[in-house]
Amino acid sequence: MMSALRSRDNPEQPQPLPETTPVVIPVHEQLSSDAAAPQTVAPPPPAPKAEKPRPKIRSKKAVLSITPTAVQRLSGLLKGPTPQLIRIGVRNKGCAGLSYHLEYVEQPGKFDEIVEQDGVRVLVDSKALFSIIGSEMDWTDGQLSSKFTFKNPNIKDACGCGESFTVGS
Repeated sequence: MMSALRSRDNPEQPQPLPETTPVVIPVHEQLSSDAAAPQTVAPPPPAPKAEKPRPKIRSKKAVLSITPTAVQRLSGLLKGPTPQLIRIGVRNKGCAGLSYHLEYVEQPGKFDEIVEQDGVRVLVDSKALFSIIGSEMDWTDGQLSSKFTFKNPNIKDACGCGESFTVGS
């Protein structure tokens, strides 16, 4: 069968293919100019704009004001052998809901607000900031007790003894 495919003149060489003209298939629709155009890379994104510095948010009310008698008492408390700070916070306590809490700390917390007045530094706990903002801290020295008192304009309700309070929204 192989011999039938070979040319009779030269059994070793394959026979050349007959020359034919290319077949053109008619196209009824033309391609759009976009499809015929070569592919290009998308333009680069615009250069980033220079970032403006963000404005710092400052409260319009003072976080806490300290009276001169409280400054005097605080400076006496803070002149101990170990340098410490006093942090003011609130705790869920008492019949009205919240109570002031003062504690000694070595360093300020990450989000504590620092109040500095007349050379005395006091910290306000970040969780208590909305309850204390705008308050006045005073030192009262009475016959039966000596304590720090707070005049807080945010208080909506307080218990009869004055130890606890509620802040309205």
